[in-house]
Amino acid sequence: MKAEIGGEIKNIRAIWFENGKTVMIDQRKLPGELVICSFGDCASVAEAIRNMTTRGAPSIGAAAAYAMCMASLNGEDLDKAAETVRNARPTANDLFYAVDFMLSELRAGKDPVESADRYAQITVDKCRLIGKYGAGLIKNGMKIMTHCNAGALATVDVGTALAPMRQARDDGKDFFVYVSETRPRLQGMQLTAWELGQEGISHRIIPDGASAYYMSKGVDMIITGADRIASNGDFANKIGTFDKAIAAKYFGIPFYVAAPVSTFDFGTPSGDKIVIEERSETEVTEMNGRLIAPEGSHALNPAFDVTPASLVTGFITEKGILKPGEIQTVKE
Repeated sequence: MKAEIGGEIKNIRAIWFENGKTVMIDQRKLPGELVICSFGDCASVAEAIRNMTTRGAPSIGAAAAYAMCMASLNGEDLDKAAETVRNARPTANDLFYAVDFMLSELRAGKDPVESADRYAQITVDKCRLIGKYGAGLIKNGMKIMTHCNAGALATVDVGTALAPMRQARDDGKDFFVYVSETRPRLQGMQLTAWELGQEGISHRIIPDGASAYYMSKGVDMIITGADRIASNGDFANKIGTFDKAIAAKYFGIPFYVAAPVSTFDFGTPSGDKIVIEERSETEVTEMNGRLIAPEGSHALNPAFDVTPASLVTGFITEKGILKPGEIQTVKE
């Protein structure tokens, strides 16, 4: 992804390995500051996943791979390390996929750094293919809506939902993006809008509650990412995605989900079996450490919701664009 560092535009990834440490952009500091963090052990990388220093299913997967890499380099018990990483966040399937990938690699005697780097590079390569297949859906003059952040920050580099937009821009297409602010942590406003701005893609931030209003005025397509996709096509994504899918169905707007095959959980038959992460109520009731809710009022704060497959037009993957009924074709 492009980012301004020291007054110069440079290409940078969301997470990587350098000088014996796992290095990542602290996504909690954006867009005000571009802060780079480094971690020297498995537990601290797992905590960075939990506290959302890094977030987005594919980036979480890469972080999990590097966490297992650190455990191996530091001589930790791999099974205990794997449990620590798995417990960091429960919903994103890529986390569990990456842990299993690294356990297989490490038990086969593979170099831990090379294995984790390869996992991260595979993720990036998949995103480039998602961009290639998805860009064909974008036409000149389109108005596109997205929710949360599924760009390079969430996916090591390139993105899932944003990958088709980047590729379409590179192909010379002119289009516009509505960016849903994404409460309560504002990843759409703080991260997606930042990425689109860095890439020079025309966009506007809108309140979450204004999504149906702008659909009624003319939205041509919706593209979101996903954190876990059940074998029947139901999928979990940032809270508020389900609302948009319902409104899109009402207005007849195509609704696409961009995600690598690693996000498909063929062991989960349907969306009602997906574990939904419940986060602290203070993300809702406080702002900058200051209580903004009435004293004594409490909040519910689910991180994700589940959208039924019946509301999905197609899944944009590195294997091509699949209808919900076709996702079993990529099962290995």
